[in-house]
Amino acid sequence: MKFVDEFRDPAVISKAADEIRRLADPDRHYRFMEVCGGHTHAIYRFGLKDLLPSNIELIHGPGCPVCVLPMGRIDDALSIAHDPNVIFTAFGDMMRVPGRQGSPLEHKARGMDVRIVYSPADALALAQKNPERQVVFFAIGFETTAPSTALTLIRAKALGIENFSVFCNHVTIIPAIRAILDSPDMRIDAFIGPGHVSTVIGCRPYEWIARNERKPIAVSGFEPADILQAIVMLLRQLRDGSAKVENQYTRVVPWEGNRAALKAMAEAFELRPYFEWRGMGFISQSALRIRPGYAAWDAEQRYQVPGIRVTDPKAAQCGEVLKGALRPVQCKLFGKECTPEHPVGALMVSSEGSCAAYYNYEHRKSALAEISMPA
Repeated sequence: MKFVDEFRDPAVISKAADEIRRLADPDRHYRFMEVCGGHTHAIYRFGLKDLLPSNIELIHGPGCPVCVLPMGRIDDALSIAHDPNVIFTAFGDMMRVPGRQGSPLEHKARGMDVRIVYSPADALALAQKNPERQVVFFAIGFETTAPSTALTLIRAKALGIENFSVFCNHVTIIPAIRAILDSPDMRIDAFIGPGHVSTVIGCRPYEWIARNERKPIAVSGFEPADILQAIVMLLRQLRDGSAKVENQYTRVVPWEGNRAALKAMAEAFELRPYFEWRGMGFISQSALRIRPGYAAWDAEQRYQVPGIRVTDPKAAQCGEVLKGALRPVQCKLFGKECTPEHPVGALMVSSEGSCAAYYNYEHRKSALAEISMPA
C-alpha cells in the first residue's frame, strides 16, 4: 500500500479486525500500551476501540513530550521570557500549557515578547533578523524533534550567531518505558511501539524489552490499518509464547535508525543524570542537555534559571493517567474543571495528550449520543 486511503480502506480494516477477534483468547484479558500520543489520537479519532474485543484493553502511555514536562520547567522557561531583551519562542502546542503564573500565551497577553515558531531554524532566523535582541528557543520533544534542535545549534555555532540560545527539554523514550515496567502497580502484556521516535532511533533500542522483560513490541504507523496490524502482530506473539521486536512501520522506520540524525544529536547533546517527569518523578538519564562545547548557546548557562519544582494541582491526576494507571475519564477534573478550553493539566492541552484525545472524540461521542436519544 502506498496511499493514505489504502490504509483506511474499510475492507482492509474489517479483515484486520476479524483476525484480531480470531487471535484473541476469550479467556484472557490483554493490556496493550500504546507509547505514542499520536497513536492514542488515532485510536480515538478512527474509533478503533470499537473494533476490538472487550478483553483487549489499550493503555495510554507517556508518549507526549508536552504532557510529561513538569510545571516547574515551564516556570523556569517563562522566567527567561520576563527579560525585556528576550524574544521567547516555542512551538504552538506549548503556548497554552499552564505554569504557576499562567501559560506562555498568557505571558504574551501581559506584554512579553512570546512568539510561535514552527522549527528551531525559524527561531535562529529570527535571531539573525534581530541582532539587538536575544532569541531563546524552548526546545521540547522526544528523539523525534531533537535532531532539528541539534542541527540548529550546530549551525548557530558555525555561523557565530551569539544572540540565540536553546532552553533544552528533550526527553528520551527508553528510560520512560523502563520506569513503567518497573512500576509495581502496572501490568502490561505488550507494547505498540512509537512510530515517530523510531524513525530516528530505529527498532534495536527496544530489544531489551523483549529479551529481558519478555514483552512483545510492534513498532507501528498511525493509520487505522497500521495500528490494527500491530495488534495482530502482538496477539500472534502472545499466542505463540514469543517475545520480540517487530517493525510494522517498515515503510518509514529503518531498523538501525537514522544515522545522520543520531550523529547530530551526539554532537550537540549529552544525557542528563536525572530529569523530572510529570507524574513519574525523576528518571535517570531520561533527558538531553546541551554539551559544554555549545554552552554559549545554552539558555540554562546564559540566564539565571531558578530551578523551580511545582506539584500539579491536587485534584488533577495527570501522573496516574500518564502512567496508564487511570483512564482520562477517571480523573476527578476531566470534562468539568479541566477541558480543552480551560485546561488544568498538560494532557488536556497538547495535540497528543490522551485527555484531549478522549475529550475530543470519545467524550463528545457519548455526549452527542445522549443528546440524540429520544425523550
